[in-house]
Amino acid sequence: MTSPQVVVLDYGSGNVRSAVRALERAGAAVELTADFKTALASDGLVVPGVGAFASVAGQLRSVGGDRLIGRRLAGGRPVLGICVGLQVLFDKSVEFAQDDVPGLGEWPGTVELLPSNVVPHMGWNTVDVPEGSVLFDGIQHERFYFVHSYAVQKWELPSPGDPLATLKPPLVTWSEHGGRFVAAVENGPLTATQFHPEKSGSAGATLLRNWLTTL
Repeated sequence: MTSPQVVVLDYGSGNVRSAVRALERAGAAVELTADFKTALASDGLVVPGVGAFASVAGQLRSVGGDRLIGRRLAGGRPVLGICVGLQVLFDKSVEFAQDDVPGLGEWPGTVELLPSNVVPHMGWNTVDVPEGSVLFDGIQHERFYFVHSYAVQKWELPSPGDPLATLKPPLVTWSEHGGRFVAAVENGPLTATQFHPEKSGSAGATLLRNWLTTL
């Protein structure tokens, strides 16, 4: 079988090399680039993110990442966001006491400071996986590696079991650090994790392979 062609978007956010290596080990043919046409045509697009929300959102927009993600999703083409790459998919952030720094608005919600005496949340943690998850198939009870101080703590779209849920509502995985927060979302072609699969050992490798099967 031909390896899926995956682009890791090279827009200035750190940690891209480790994401490339992890995806290659998972079985993908990976290109690190910010070229719009190449990224648009790939089987899968990975958007990593490290640092402040406003900086990541600004860097993404500077290379047309917002338009790229929108175009791919409109055509049902898979996108995977990682860490701040998850956060910027939401409406806004209040990081560093800034009011409503705009995200990409793919999902409603606000990125807020974790309600814990110990931040950042750094290290391994368990996750609460919903039934039917493809991303966590076989690894529902594993631990994953987190490094963040801010997170989305309220999910504002219908989830499975909600009377307002559509035929295929988003699957939301949660974790806890001082309170519950969104650890991952599976929403059709749009998938994202707050943790770093590329730093999560064998569990992270399995998660990336699971994602590659959806391409």
